Amino acid sequence: MPQHLIDKLERFTRLSDEDRQVLKALARKVRLIEAGVDIIQEGDRPETVNLFLDGWACRYKQLEDGRRQIVAFFVPGDLCDIHIYVLREMDHAIAAITPVRLATVPREILLDTMDRHPRITRALWWESLVNAAIQREWTVNIGRRTALERLAHLFCELFLRLRAVGLAEGSTCPFPLTQLELADATGLTNVHVNRTLKEMRNAGLILLKSRQLTVPDLAALQKAALFNPNYLHLEREGAHLSANA
Repeated sequence: MPQHLIDKLERFTRLSDEDRQVLKALARKVRLIEAGVDIIQEGDRPETVNLFLDGWACRYKQLEDGRRQIVAFFVPGDLCDIHIYVLREMDHAIAAITPVRLATVPREILLDTMDRHPRITRALWWESLVNAAIQREWTVNIGRRTALERLAHLFCELFLRLRAVGLAEGSTCPFPLTQLELADATGLTNVHVNRTLKEMRNAGLILLKSRQLTVPDLAALQKAALFNPNYLHLEREGAHLSANA
């Protein structure tokens, strides 16, 4: 059941019971992917849209010599590009970081859903625009922020994204990322990430333990990251479209 997607879209607009049932019906065909396995590879022809139900994944580009840049993380509730099937072939790869359960949505079903349900369509447009905003913020992160600011910003973003879909409890959320994955996402070396994480722990900004992230003081972490959450657009900007509004 794509409850996390429903929770996410309702950060934009309140859905009707019919909308929720339609979204639940998208998860008819489910795939299980082992950790470390590519879900789709560069050069593949995309035929379906992937909806992440459980687990974490990443979007990445890899150079010929093996160096990798992670350009996005997927968490439960995320859709992998609602119009990806327009492309002839993938220009990047997507890999499972943890075991992943995802729904594969055929283009015909998604297009029919969007034709028949305008509120869902606008919510999916919002989801696409937020993804583009996140990509812009990642560019700023790598291009202009310091090592500590980069990591702190990523932690703030992931914490808020997980909280928005009901996957944070208080100040703690799941966090299965390794130091190498953090390095590949922030343009830092593994050694630099290790040193910066120690600095953040010593400052009381974060606690990483047992694949969990705890943020004792979110405001302090946001200040350290120069973090402005407005790019995540989580304040129900589509309230005027809400069911029974």
